[in-house]
Amino acid sequence: MESLDKSIGMYMSSVNRKLLRFLSLNLKMYNITTEQWSVLLHLLEKDGINQKQLSKEVDKDQATLVRILDILEEKKLVVRQKCIEDRRSFLIHSTEKGKNLTNQIYPCIEDLFSKIINDIPENQLNLFIDTLNLIEKNINLEEEKISWKKLQKN
Repeated sequence: MESLDKSIGMYMSSVNRKLLRFLSLNLKMYNITTEQWSVLLHLLEKDGINQKQLSKEVDKDQATLVRILDILEEKKLVVRQKCIEDRRSFLIHSTEKGKNLTNQIYPCIEDLFSKIINDIPENQLNLFIDTLNLIEKNINLEEEKISWKKLQKN
């Protein structure tokens, strides 16, 4: 019998690496990484989001997000503005250049994903997405249990 780690965990990891390589290859012509793209994509939907919330939504720790934002600021694709209500936090905005680049990249990425999911019936795709959501939910629950146990030990 094959282990679940080998049949599920490693396979998901392998597909994820291939997907990231494929996206990286296609984003290279825009001089942008997949991590930078995920930030720009979130700003397309939630321009002016605070940095802490953006960190959660793109699933990057604060230090990693700061490095990504530094690069995006150098490229003049985003700006950080102090939050009026809380001067310790920043709101992240796309610049016009950032919005233009995002609008240029977005259709290309959508086309790539259309090709990736080609020939997958909609019901299977919906089931796949639901399954991934359940896996993520279960991971979050297990992480909370581990965090709770650590708190109890201290």
